[in-house]
Amino acid sequence: MRKLSALLIVKNESKHLPEVIDSITFADEIIAVDSFSDDGTFEILEADPRVRVVQKTFIDYPSQRNFCLDLANNDWVLFIDADERVSAPLSAEIKELLAQEELANGYQIYRQFYYKRKKLNFSGLQTDKALRLFNKTKGRYKSEKIVHETLDIAPSIGILKHKLDHYFFDDYQVYRSKMIAYGKLRGRELYQQGKRYKLLTHYLKSAYKFLNHYLIRLGILDGKRGFIVSKLNALSVWERYKELRRLTLAPKE
Repeated sequence: MRKLSALLIVKNESKHLPEVIDSITFADEIIAVDSFSDDGTFEILEADPRVRVVQKTFIDYPSQRNFCLDLANNDWVLFIDADERVSAPLSAEIKELLAQEELANGYQIYRQFYYKRKKLNFSGLQTDKALRLFNKTKGRYKSEKIVHETLDIAPSIGILKHKLDHYFFDDYQVYRSKMIAYGKLRGRELYQQGKRYKLLTHYLKSAYKFLNHYLIRLGILDGKRGFIVSKLNALSVWERYKELRRLTLAPKE
């Protein structure tokens, strides 16, 4: 059987430890890269004999993930976020997969979202999947995608049957702050790509994001939870173009 490295990049995730670690102990090694947390995350991981933890200042997501990849001793890696859990059926599927003779270069995994520990069935998240299990010799994260990082990997890509549990929303203010931070990073990414601010785009993109998640992608069927998630996704888009406006109008040195 091929050996597997489970990888995490973390900052201030003490509330999710050791639950996330417990879910990935089927891996042959667990490596975490901490961005100098101040809530005890590093100390918890350092004291856990199942984990090798290293600290690195956060610059952007691709560089953090690529740094983590370089620490892995095995070719096959599984990236997992601190607010995610690998279920028993998923871990069994991964182990069975890695024992097969022929493999794709990577595998996407569907995610089941939880809002305060309750399943969220719609809100634009029902078809979400991420490429988390892959052969690191076949791919690298693109440096230009500083948020919602993209793995540059050669085909072929498979899809696993079982889902990754994603406890993405435990606290309104925490999630709101995260969406604002993502929005600002995405605005910086757009600016680096040569995009410039347009007022009409700012308003239309933000409104469309809300309507898409709440009406088109059926967030309305998730009730109040769907409204909140749709609103905060729209807020992230609003902050994206707010940041793009700031960068566009900033005095050039």
